[in-house]
Amino acid sequence: MVSPSTAQASPTPTGQQDINDNGVPDSSADDTDWPGKMTATYEDATSPEAVTGRDLLKNDHLLEDLADGINESLKLPFDIPLIGKQCGTANAYWSPDAKSVTICYEDAADALTIYTKAGDPDPKASAINSEIATFYHETGHMVIDIYDLPATGREEDVADQLAAYILLAPGPDGKIDPESVQAVKDFAREFKGYSEQRGGEIDEGQLADVHTLDLARMYNLECWVYGADPAGNADLVSSGALPQDRADGCEDEYNKLSSSWDTLLGPYIK
Repeated sequence: MVSPSTAQASPTPTGQQDINDNGVPDSSADDTDWPGKMTATYEDATSPEAVTGRDLLKNDHLLEDLADGINESLKLPFDIPLIGKQCGTANAYWSPDAKSVTICYEDAADALTIYTKAGDPDPKASAINSEIATFYHETGHMVIDIYDLPATGREEDVADQLAAYILLAPGPDGKIDPESVQAVKDFAREFKGYSEQRGGEIDEGQLADVHTLDLARMYNLECWVYGADPAGNADLVSSGALPQDRADGCEDEYNKLSSSWDTLLGPYIK
């Protein structure tokens, strides 16, 4: 979730983008002046739900690990706080004004409730996976803002794509990390849980919302998982989780998604 972007890109004399405003195009190999770092902090929690979420995140050192991952992979023009806090509601968001990412403790607690009700053998692991993917969704909003990237369609959908792009990217051996694949699968299942929590018929408010409907987001994420590795994730189709008609186009859909993000993020990858 995010407020409208307020980023302003500075062009170089040649008209090329210069986010860090040092006179060198972002796409140049000589552009090494990126002083920013992401730093993680945990604020206090008082409500039972927030305490549950804080303990889940803090005991796993999740925010520190996520911040380290960003620092190792992205060029940041300034410091960006990653904040765990009690919000009073399940949420996570990028703030374009404060230039910070917030993961609400209640979001982690809600995820734990969803996977516990779903009968997961290790609901804490599933909840951690979901929060990892949630963080990368917010990273999608972050990079659109700080790098002034073009985004067509709903930004929330684009942020889901970025989460999938990061987590499903193959490693140096050409293989996708199975734990990252599971994180996207668990993230997808969380939207099924949200849909069940809401229950009833879809109303106009849901249709008009900036977020795509929960079950549609679930199918999108499952499609991208399958498309990134059809052979390795054939279980999504054989189990009936992903309809065959959608699955038929998922490899092409994911390849386009991946190629687009390669182009957009290329100048900012370390």
